[in-house]
Amino acid sequence: MALPGAALAQASAAQGEPAIPESTIIVTGRALSDTPATPAYDVDTIDRDALTSAPSGRIEDALGSVAGFQQFRRSDSRSSNPSAQGVTLRALGGNAASRTLVLLDGVPMVDPFFGYVPLSAIAPERLESARVTRGGGSGAFGAGAVSGIIDLTSANADELGLLNAGILSDDRGETDLSGSYAPKLGSRGFAVLSGSWDRGAGFWTTPLSQRVPASVRARYESWSLSARAVLALSHDIELQARGLAYDDNRTLRFAGADSGSRGQDFSLRLVGRGPWQFDALAYVQGRDFNSITISSTSYREVLNEYATPSTGIGGKLELRPPLGRNQALRLGSDWRIGTGSEAEDAFSGSTGLLTARHYTGGSNSDVGLFLDDDWQLGPLVLTGGARADHWAISDGYFQQRNPAGTLTINTAFPDRSGWVGSFRGGALLKLGGGVALRATAYSNFRQPTLNELYRPFTVFPVTTQANAALKNELLHGMEAGLDYTPVKGVTLTFTAFDDRLKNAITNVPITSVLQQRMNVDAIRARGLEFGTKLALGRFSLDGSLSLTDAKVEASGLAAAINGLRPAQTPRLAASATLGWHPRPHTDAALTLRRVGAQFEDTQASSTLPGATTLGAYVQLPLGGPVTLVLRGENLTNARVETRDQIVNSVHSIDLGAPRTIWAGVRVALSK
Repeated sequence: MALPGAALAQASAAQGEPAIPESTIIVTGRALSDTPATPAYDVDTIDRDALTSAPSGRIEDALGSVAGFQQFRRSDSRSSNPSAQGVTLRALGGNAASRTLVLLDGVPMVDPFFGYVPLSAIAPERLESARVTRGGGSGAFGAGAVSGIIDLTSANADELGLLNAGILSDDRGETDLSGSYAPKLGSRGFAVLSGSWDRGAGFWTTPLSQRVPASVRARYESWSLSARAVLALSHDIELQARGLAYDDNRTLRFAGADSGSRGQDFSLRLVGRGPWQFDALAYVQGRDFNSITISSTSYREVLNEYATPSTGIGGKLELRPPLGRNQALRLGSDWRIGTGSEAEDAFSGSTGLLTARHYTGGSNSDVGLFLDDDWQLGPLVLTGGARADHWAISDGYFQQRNPAGTLTINTAFPDRSGWVGSFRGGALLKLGGGVALRATAYSNFRQPTLNELYRPFTVFPVTTQANAALKNELLHGMEAGLDYTPVKGVTLTFTAFDDRLKNAITNVPITSVLQQRMNVDAIRARGLEFGTKLALGRFSLDGSLSLTDAKVEASGLAAAINGLRPAQTPRLAASATLGWHPRPHTDAALTLRRVGAQFEDTQASSTLPGATTLGAYVQLPLGGPVTLVLRGENLTNARVETRDQIVNSVHSIDLGAPRTIWAGVRVALSK
């Protein structure tokens, strides 16, 4: 592909387009540059300094600086089941499967079976930036972005330095190790080898009043290794290769309630930055998951999900023809295939004897064609985009065997497929005086995951049935906003939005102990988003506020939840980080977060109260390449409830991280 790209670049230069001089070699490790219409959307960019100074040191904490970002639960990746790490924006309902598309160097990161994001494998210190775009997505890999896109970009060798290593320990004796080695490869490339490992006995997620002899701390241990290589094949064509391997193990609430996730990713990317720009990407992912569920009454093992192997493969080809300075056209195709299976053993909670063996699995695929075009007309930028996606759900099955191995249920579900069209369009108008107005409208869709389609599960005393007939979720929405930059270093933003997610997948109660995944009519979310970014001398302020009114629209079997607020969705979310930067390599930051009250489940039977937390980060040079690092989580030791389920008429509660103080050193060598 490199040879045709170079030929196209030369041909375009002959037609009057400026070409990059042959003597210039530009190696960045990044994607193609933004288009003129990027500011037309509600975009919030988290830079490297903000990513690496999160109080907990975890990516979900850093992303939490964008109000409206939420996981299925408030727990972070030390104290939640990995399969519950779905990511959503704009109050479209807390969901174990992600409604937000999360990309790492252009590669979708969601698990092919469950749809969760392996957050513990994404180390903030490896990243250059995280760009959060709220609202329906379009363009490459746009399918699935019904609440937005989080685009993570890896740091290059210049940003990392030759050698960077750190070790921290907290007041519970837990440790966090990380490091990277980023040498230049001649004058035409660089490589990055990085790793991280953390472990700990964990904190108590069970309140003191509810602890029993089987209760344990949220033990965790995880590691990840990443390797990247970036090479210049010509003066304007760049080859990027990335590999990632990770393993994550946790124990939640009771002794023996162990869960683990692991994965291996590899991708190749070819980026052409000449007049005929292109981005060609291919990736393959292998994932697995296991989990043991312990009864909250007998404290025996009731379920052992011992294997959930899944595979994701995909790619894209994007082309940007040279249409002049006032127009940017993107067109291309992308595709994804996810296959997976799950095997589990069910046991009696009273006797501990095996009662059944379950096997389930299937395949989801999507092939999309996309086109985006921007027109710059003086102070006005117009943008429009469209996608056509062919989706398919196939090879679905569910089997059950009794303890003797006899097949008692053997169901093969019919294959389904179809086409979905989606769009995105808007305008950005710069009025002068630092004022810009923007407005957009969009649509998108998300396929149900293999887990939602085929896998039933029980969290005593409630059984949740799967539903192989689930429809695609369909989003239609609009937003309008204002950006105000009165002086350099000061930016204020305001956005109002109205989104409707048709066929939203949620758990619908059938009886007091039985529910099923169903498509409700819609989830309607309307809200306001405010942002503040100040950089004035030695001080900085980064603030975000989200106010949303969200309701479930449901009829028929789901009529009981009509008009209720979606589960795990607060009305108010706010974050503010005050930074102090007196001199190079000396920084301090205080982060204040507020999350409003939210319902635990779709029936609004219990409420998680709001919580306010305070975090801190301090970096001080000790001399030479050594820096002292201090971090503080939940400094006021606020009670953060992450789960409140009613079991035998008693509220069973889980808690988030208590006050935690970290201290350590970091060594950085630039040469």
